[in-house]
Amino acid sequence: MRAVQAPAIAPMAFAHLVAMTTPLGLHEHAEFQRPRAEHGYCTDDVARALTVVVHESLRSPELDELESVYLGFLERAVSARGVVHNRMSASGVWTDEPTTDDWWGRAIAGLGAAVRYSRDAGHRARALRAFLRASAQSSIDVRASAFAAVGAADVLQARPDATAARMLLIQCLSRIPRVDDGGRGWPEPMLRYANAALCDALIMGGYVLGWHATAADGLRMLEGLLRIETDPRGHLSVTGSSGRASGAVGPQWDQQPIEPAAIADACAHALEVTGDHRWAGEVLRAWAWFEGENDNGIPMFDAIVGGGYDGLVPGGRNENCGAESTLAAIRTNQNARMAGRWIS
Repeated sequence: MRAVQAPAIAPMAFAHLVAMTTPLGLHEHAEFQRPRAEHGYCTDDVARALTVVVHESLRSPELDELESVYLGFLERAVSARGVVHNRMSASGVWTDEPTTDDWWGRAIAGLGAAVRYSRDAGHRARALRAFLRASAQSSIDVRASAFAAVGAADVLQARPDATAARMLLIQCLSRIPRVDDGGRGWPEPMLRYANAALCDALIMGGYVLGWHATAADGLRMLEGLLRIETDPRGHLSVTGSSGRASGAVGPQWDQQPIEPAAIADACAHALEVTGDHRWAGEVLRAWAWFEGENDNGIPMFDAIVGGGYDGLVPGGRNENCGAESTLAAIRTNQNARMAGRWIS
């Protein structure tokens, strides 16, 4: 992996995220930069949003209010049994049955981040209570388990005595497939979405539990993933929305911002765990994808309002700035600002 030089990285604006947020939650979709209120809200995005705001070092009363809104949404999403709703209408009514699919894992990840990183003691306590409700459940889904594993690891970092978090983390890690070829391949038949989350779960989970072999498995998997998803010219060329079969080469479409964002998260945690500066370079490579070092040579965020574009498509980009893409850009920017301090 070639090193990437550290640029001066400005913080992203939060104006678009603020515009997408109401007292109920975070609108899922946008037409260009206009929130599409008729599509309502989803836990997937709100959980990511909570993770973003508790990690932001540049605080403001506006961000404190966003944190309160997102935490309240997740508290309502987690049922008494620990299963989680995902879909809420524009009027604030849940429209689905709660399950332990992706959004269960995302909710646990967001709540775990709040337990570890929120500056508000009351918010930390509320997040822990909701986390404990959700941790009574488990999921057979690989990615739901990977998301939840990172949240459980965050809780254990803040609360080493949290037995429920430890048990959940162990259970989630048992769902994550491993490579048996020294990290040269991928442990699934094909690459799907948020692929680096699997590596992230093993890296953070193994580190927090003291399972060194597990963390090493995650690091090898991440190295293998980067070999697959780095173009020979040096920029990320991530898996498209239809997945990547083994041995597939060349640009894929549509490339979703969640992919480089997941890579940045995993590489940032690899940096945290190992202290190896090369991982800082990989975080910066992920941010460079948003800045335009990608298969189309086009920026993937609006620098004025902080909206993230919804996908890299043949010859251009999807100009809509939905919640997922906006949060992917902001979170990667946060990771890049941190990584830049390591190699500046």
